[in-house]
Amino acid sequence: MHWRLGLGVIFLAGAAAVAAQGVEPLLDQALAGEHRAEANRKRDVYRHPRETLLFFGLKPDMSVLEIWPGSGWYSEILAPVLRDKGKLYLAGNAIENPRLPAWQREAREKMEAAYAKRPALYGKPVFTSLGPPEYLAIAPAGSMDLVLTFRNVHNWSLQKTDALVFNAFFDALKPGGTLGVVEHRANPGTSFEQQIKSGYMTEAYVIELAEKAGFKLAGKSEVNANAKDTKDHPNGVWTLPPMSRGRLDPEKYLAIGESDRMTLKFEKPAK
Repeated sequence: MHWRLGLGVIFLAGAAAVAAQGVEPLLDQALAGEHRAEANRKRDVYRHPRETLLFFGLKPDMSVLEIWPGSGWYSEILAPVLRDKGKLYLAGNAIENPRLPAWQREAREKMEAAYAKRPALYGKPVFTSLGPPEYLAIAPAGSMDLVLTFRNVHNWSLQKTDALVFNAFFDALKPGGTLGVVEHRANPGTSFEQQIKSGYMTEAYVIELAEKAGFKLAGKSEVNANAKDTKDHPNGVWTLPPMSRGRLDPEKYLAIGESDRMTLKFEKPAK
């Protein structure tokens, strides 16, 4: 059951009954909600949010931390699912950092304001900051059931802060908790220099990062694989949509779609 209010689907009393049935009906409601912009819906075919979140083990009563949510593409799906029984933390760009570019500060402030205006839809997410190496207090230690990061690892590797960030993930998770990683996937054997240049990281490198932080690999999924992606584009992964850097041969790159991606699930050991 739902009631339509303004531009969004607001989950009311019926949500409690749906939640009792499990996460899938709530995910379906969130994905179909009128609060999602049409431009965001068009990315579903490339990002497979339903299958990805189910693979990572999302449940409505979890404490979940999304890392660098950007404009909220995944957050607008997660927040309604977790609103009634769970808790959502969003570790955005560190607005405490005086060196943070103005546009990133404005984007985070805009997102916080938008979510605060619609608690009946989004609940009350907790906004924290990630800005390595100084700002790593992303959640209370040992408090999260699930930490999620989507297409971010290459940024931290470029900054040489990826080990610090994975350690922060480990600290935030409860024993037995899960880290879900989606990242642009380089071909095996790609040099680290080329990974940084292209934005595509090897599975081996990401797995090694996680294991050095203390995680155990718990599973892989090919749900975000894209065999059309040749990974040899003039402007690296950013040549592809949605960024389409350089606007090179739009038909060619739109036909490829978004990047080939690894989808990895890690576990923080229970002891």
